[in-house]
Amino acid sequence: MKKIAISVLLLVGSYLSLQAQYDKQQFFYRGRQFLMEGKYAQSIESFNMLIRLDATLYEAYLFRGIAKYNLGDFVGAQVDFDRSLQLNPVFTPAYHYRAITFSRLGKYEEALKDLKEAVDLRPSYTGLYFSRGVTYLLSQQFEKAIEDFNRFIKFEPRVSEAYLNRGASYLYLNDTVKALENYNTAVLLNKFDPEGFIRRSRVYVLQERYEEALSDLSNAISLDSTNTFAYFNRALVYNSMKNINGALSDFNKVLLYDPDNALTRYNRALIRSQIGDYENALSDYDRVIELNPNNVLAYFNRAALFIETGRFRDALADYTHAIELYPDFANAYMNRSYVKYQLGQHASAQEDRELARRKVQEHRNLMGQEESDYAPFADTTQRFDKLLALDADFAKRDFNNDLLQYRDVDIRLKPLFKFLVGTADLPIALEHTYYYPAMERFIQEQPVKIALFSHSPATLTQTLIREDELLKEKLLYDSSPNLLFAKGVIDFQNKQFNSALSYYNRSVSTDANNFFFYLNRGAMQSEMIEFISSMDNTVQVLTLDDAGTTRARVQEQTRRNYDYSAAIDDMERAAHIAPDFAYTHYNLGNLYCLSDRMPESINAYTKAIELYPYLAEAYYNRGLIQIYLKDKEKGCIDISTAGELGIKDAYSVIKKFCVTSD
Repeated sequence: MKKIAISVLLLVGSYLSLQAQYDKQQFFYRGRQFLMEGKYAQSIESFNMLIRLDATLYEAYLFRGIAKYNLGDFVGAQVDFDRSLQLNPVFTPAYHYRAITFSRLGKYEEALKDLKEAVDLRPSYTGLYFSRGVTYLLSQQFEKAIEDFNRFIKFEPRVSEAYLNRGASYLYLNDTVKALENYNTAVLLNKFDPEGFIRRSRVYVLQERYEEALSDLSNAISLDSTNTFAYFNRALVYNSMKNINGALSDFNKVLLYDPDNALTRYNRALIRSQIGDYENALSDYDRVIELNPNNVLAYFNRAALFIETGRFRDALADYTHAIELYPDFANAYMNRSYVKYQLGQHASAQEDRELARRKVQEHRNLMGQEESDYAPFADTTQRFDKLLALDADFAKRDFNNDLLQYRDVDIRLKPLFKFLVGTADLPIALEHTYYYPAMERFIQEQPVKIALFSHSPATLTQTLIREDELLKEKLLYDSSPNLLFAKGVIDFQNKQFNSALSYYNRSVSTDANNFFFYLNRGAMQSEMIEFISSMDNTVQVLTLDDAGTTRARVQEQTRRNYDYSAAIDDMERAAHIAPDFAYTHYNLGNLYCLSDRMPESINAYTKAIELYPYLAEAYYNRGLIQIYLKDKEKGCIDISTAGELGIKDAYSVIKKFCVTSD
């Protein structure tokens, strides 16, 4: 977590009333000194005493808020800044720091509103333009970000971070010429900062100026010999220049500092495969799959290595696993067909070949020939052996993002609820069972035995096959909405997403007021995105690094943006039709979280808990998000409640986040 700059504290110190009593002054200056020394807990204690002596000192709330911010308690910091502004509505620093806090919480509109207030109060304070530029950049308002960085640079032309951020804004607008100009200036102003060289190298790569990119990344490494991001990017540049040994050497360096970086191992496996080092490549793929068992591309490419080494049965198993994970993966069917021919399974091989062709045609019919996120997996000409440029492992290192992934403990949101074929688990305490008459009627009306699940039920494959065949026969002469929905459920359960979506669309068009239809379609669309994103290991990293007068740098990375709006629209429609159904609000909590709308996510979980106080998954997920937002106290209380209600994973989270070793 990045710290609020201490240099600004000296500026704000002048706001303290000179008429304060001696003991108040002692607590104030002691608290500020602790703050400057990074002793944030002691600083809070001093300001607590000061506030007990005089609860009207708005400066005390400001500094206590800064200390809380630096400890990661953003919500607590916001409360203190709120109190400071209640006591003094024209206190510019409180607006400024509350804006920074809002930005960290993803509340960009609130942050921009506060910065406008601060600029109106002190238009000559140039640091405000810098902070507002960062907020515009984080909220992807790039033209406005450039305008504010222009204002800042006009008054402070020698701050390298301003040029880095303005360059990032231009790069997002695809203006590589102006981005390069800004990065050049940043490097000239601070030749000892590796960040400028790394940023500039990315532009050189886009322009295919590999020698210059290589030089910049080598300079960055000479300044910071442990910078894994620089080594990783230099490996990609070496690979583009056909310098295989150089690429391998740099990937080895990344893994020296971060042995479980899955993307680096994946890329190293691809290069080792290219040079015929099959055993070591297989070892890398094994580790990637161990770290991420749902990585379809790892199975797909490992199967190709098994073919090269004559291990056809192993290849068959890997292609089969890839197909189980993504049943519409046409390339996997085509390759499995080849393997089956080699094993003498000619009839089955022909079936796979026909299946692949049918998957491609189904996809084209459904998507209307338009390109989509799923198109590559239905395109048998697509290659999947290219090096990937970035992944969440680097983001995790930059953000310390324990919510999304932690190697030792499985800390992930509990999944969305949806209707699947199977028998519901009986709750331990029957008096806590959720009873919703409309849901009971809906379940009884279905042509297959379904229940509401967050996990995948232990439904026998033969049961699904039998029910699927019966539904196909019925649909020949009956296209009632429940039959269409049931067929969509089975296809969804079999991960045949495109087919399931088609049936859900038809059921919704037949009965547009059935909110259960929207709930399942929204949940399925979310799982489609989650699955595809697991194979597209790219991430956008945006970090707020306060330095000087709250100067920040935003690290830009190329990423594909996964749009959950369709899933959210379906879930919000369901909530509008039936606002008293708890599980819809729970699902909205998940979807808002996946869309980085954390405050709305917490509100949705809270609504779900109000409607059903024993919804353990809602407590668990709300607790994780509160911990992620550094509101550990509230988060740990929620996680504890989830454990009491039966979620065993809760105690691993408590051990990791809620038990101190002091």
